[in-house]
Amino acid sequence: MLALVGISMILCFMYLIMSKRLNALVALILIPVIFTVLAYCLGFYFDSLSHIEITALGEMMLDGIKKLAPTGIMLLFAILYFAIMIDTGLFDPSVKWILKKVKGDPLRVTLGTVFLTLIVSLDGDGSTTYMICVAAMLPLYRRLGMSPLIMAGLMMIASGIMNLTPWGGPTARAASALKVDPSAVFVPMIIPMLISIAWLFFVAYMYGRFERKRLGIIELDISHADNIQISKDPSANRAKLRWFNGLLTFALMVSLIWGILPLPILFMLALCIALVVNYQDLDLQKRLIANHSASALAVVGIIFAAGVFTGILSGTGMVAAMSKELIDIIPTSMGPYLAPITAILSMPLTFFMSNDAFYYGVLPILSEAASQYGISPVEMARASIVGQPVHLLSPLVPSTYLLCGLAAIEFADHQKFTLKWAGLTCLVMLTSALIFGVFPFYSVL
Repeated sequence: MLALVGISMILCFMYLIMSKRLNALVALILIPVIFTVLAYCLGFYFDSLSHIEITALGEMMLDGIKKLAPTGIMLLFAILYFAIMIDTGLFDPSVKWILKKVKGDPLRVTLGTVFLTLIVSLDGDGSTTYMICVAAMLPLYRRLGMSPLIMAGLMMIASGIMNLTPWGGPTARAASALKVDPSAVFVPMIIPMLISIAWLFFVAYMYGRFERKRLGIIELDISHADNIQISKDPSANRAKLRWFNGLLTFALMVSLIWGILPLPILFMLALCIALVVNYQDLDLQKRLIANHSASALAVVGIIFAAGVFTGILSGTGMVAAMSKELIDIIPTSMGPYLAPITAILSMPLTFFMSNDAFYYGVLPILSEAASQYGISPVEMARASIVGQPVHLLSPLVPSTYLLCGLAAIEFADHQKFTLKWAGLTCLVMLTSALIFGVFPFYSVL
């Protein structure tokens, strides 16, 4: 009966957010509370629910929030840090260099599209990435007569790969759902991500060669590249401090990989140093933080709400009960393969449902079942993020509609063109993750 209540809660949660009757933040808090009250009432009739006490509800919710607090703090300061770095103009030279180098060669244009998207998507905001990259590259595609479907496909897959950073969303969700350190999920995934990026450059090379053969090379006036600036606030540009900001960001990335300090502390320190060195004007500091607070708050609020959901799911014993039922369903011979199975399932499941529904509803059950075969939660978290390049093609992702609108292409055409390459990118990431032991292909206790 406890498993049935848990499954009903997750299905209700998925339905309400996928049908857009509730937003994820509200659903993550209200739905588990309502079902806990329901389970308490049913406890008078079913022995399996008799242990649930309403007086323990608040404690379960707070326990879940406390466990996810470091993740929420890390996301808040990471989003603000990279947004501030964009404001300082740190990435402006990269954009200008790409635009000057690609000139009128379709091959260089496709490679430059991937390179530019990888750089800009460091801030973890898909909408911002698409607005900047499409504004910079679409005029080139139109002038050369290249297909904007190629541009949109390359941008979306590149964004899907870079979205695996701890501040991008999926990694934070997987880590928070399974109560593991985001850096422990992300750092081992760096090599599979780099291999996937190399694969994407190969795809861009193939399409660039095809377009070069079809269109030839055209001489273009690229003097407009000197006027490109991707910062939202021109008064925040700090070109003279670009060397310092570059060194600071490099040191931050090295410290993150080496684990010198916990991720939240690293981003807190880096943001404070960046603000003090770049902006002595306190009013300007406040304005810049306010400019980016909306995107940061939206993500962080979800994480703390997820703490309520996972806290109740674990505290009531629903996860344990559902995993026991799942283990009974899964053939014993398939149990040791749950890590790669989860990676493969993450592609269709995150396509047909939101990330919130998958990571907070499905992943904890799969992970609990996998633990019976010696597969750790952190390994399951890594496997669960493999399908993100496909996820961005989902009709449930708002930023993809923005990309199609900016590129003036049909959503269905974009899906048809990009799906095969997004799927292959996921398979490349999965294969490389298995080769490098990021998560096991087969595991037994």
